[in-house]
Amino acid sequence: MLRYTIKRLLATIPVMGVVALFVFSLLYLSPGDPAVVIAGDLATNDDIIRIRASLGLDQPFLVRFGGWVWDLAHGDLGISIFTNLPVSTLIMQRVEPTIALTICTLIVTVGIAVPLGVVAAWKAESWIDRSVMGLSVIGFSVPVFVLAYILVMVFSLWLDWLPVQGYRSIFDGLWPFLQHMILPSVALSLVYIALIARITRASMLDVLAQDYIRTAQAKGLAPGAVLIRHALKNAAVPVVTIIGIGIALLISGVVVTETVFAIPGVGRLTVDAILRRDYPIIQGVILLFSAAYVLVNLLVDLSYTLFDPRIRY
Repeated sequence: MLRYTIKRLLATIPVMGVVALFVFSLLYLSPGDPAVVIAGDLATNDDIIRIRASLGLDQPFLVRFGGWVWDLAHGDLGISIFTNLPVSTLIMQRVEPTIALTICTLIVTVGIAVPLGVVAAWKAESWIDRSVMGLSVIGFSVPVFVLAYILVMVFSLWLDWLPVQGYRSIFDGLWPFLQHMILPSVALSLVYIALIARITRASMLDVLAQDYIRTAQAKGLAPGAVLIRHALKNAAVPVVTIIGIGIALLISGVVVTETVFAIPGVGRLTVDAILRRDYPIIQGVILLFSAAYVLVNLLVDLSYTLFDPRIRY
């Protein structure tokens, strides 16, 4: 296990190198010039040239990329073009709301989707099963931002139960924190609830058809024990896999959700950086998300051994 973990961690180095090259090349080739944005509408051509030189934007691609990689190797993500602050500092200032939103969304998603999938498989072809699958179709069909605006209209504007926008740290109190997390978490979790519930149902149906499940039922075990101890544990590998994929997909959803609910997280920072063409922030955030994705995949692979003893690395 330890040897496999070390090998996987070492394998992330070339992966992150390819990601870094792709990100830098994409931003280098994309249209637009941050020097023009910084200079403003009244700037002259000489002003723009001077700003480009001060930012190093007039240097060749290989020179800029080599300098950027050298800084990355020393833990330096660069300096924001607009705020003149280190990118790592800006990310650290915004990472708490994003982590909080991600964790709350995962709790809501797993807490609802897995039981729904188990019950749907247990009551296959019943009205419960059809209802769950129908809700899954709706979950896939409704975009996150549409659901977010519907939730805001109902629970914030009509009922006045929850705040419309903003974020409160958990250190300011548990209830204020939850008040600002409920709507974003529910809006973001719907599509993942639909995805995980369907995969859980399909995996459970396959396991429930096995001989050892019929043997456990014939022994007179309680339905709950059969479902949880025997069926769900053996169906957990594909479920855990799709949960890991869902965590990676949360990246795009977090950007939209933080924008709708005005949450000052990394997603909102990314949107602002894109609008201002702040290259160092965009590059730093994408690298951060890529590293998180690689780490989640590693943790998912390692978790397989907990659910299936036959898997050994």
